[in-house]
Amino acid sequence: MNEVMWLLLTYKVPAEPAARRMAVWRRLKGMGAVYLQNGVCVLPKTDDHIRRLKMLENEVAEAKGDSVILETVALDRAQEEKVVSRFKADRDEAYDEFIDKCDDFEREVAKEIAAKHYTYAELEENDVDLKKLQGWLAKIEKLDFYGGERAEEARMRLKGCEVVLDDYARRVFDAHDEDG
Repeated sequence: MNEVMWLLLTYKVPAEPAARRMAVWRRLKGMGAVYLQNGVCVLPKTDDHIRRLKMLENEVAEAKGDSVILETVALDRAQEEKVVSRFKADRDEAYDEFIDKCDDFEREVAKEIAAKHYTYAELEENDVDLKKLQGWLAKIEKLDFYGGERAEEARMRLKGCEVVLDDYARRVFDAHDEDG
């Protein structure tokens, strides 16, 4: 078995103020951590994750909490797959949400085309929305440590949104005699 190394963090933060507990949870989810149960999560072992967990350990201590960081491996392949499948499920959930937003983006542009609403302001607004989608997908992919099943679909959907916006931009420019 080619062992996958993880960092296991166990922590406990006092219930009050709740904002501190929430900040720790947000930071860990933002790193892509998977919770095995309350206060116990894992991340793939990387230098960046070690550094960030050590910083988080200090924050937990400042909040009068307690934490322990361990390096670990799964007992066997079946246990390893359980953990990896949790990482994949979390990413696929994020990809699902992203794909839904791509649907919304394409519907919005189609609505503008149907209404023949070809304005620079609308084009700029849609361009901003596309840039948000591009940034969001990049964040999801950064946390996709084990290749979520919907990753390729999400990339293809983003490309579709880019094509839709390019078509809308051409229509706006044509409407204002600025094409070419």
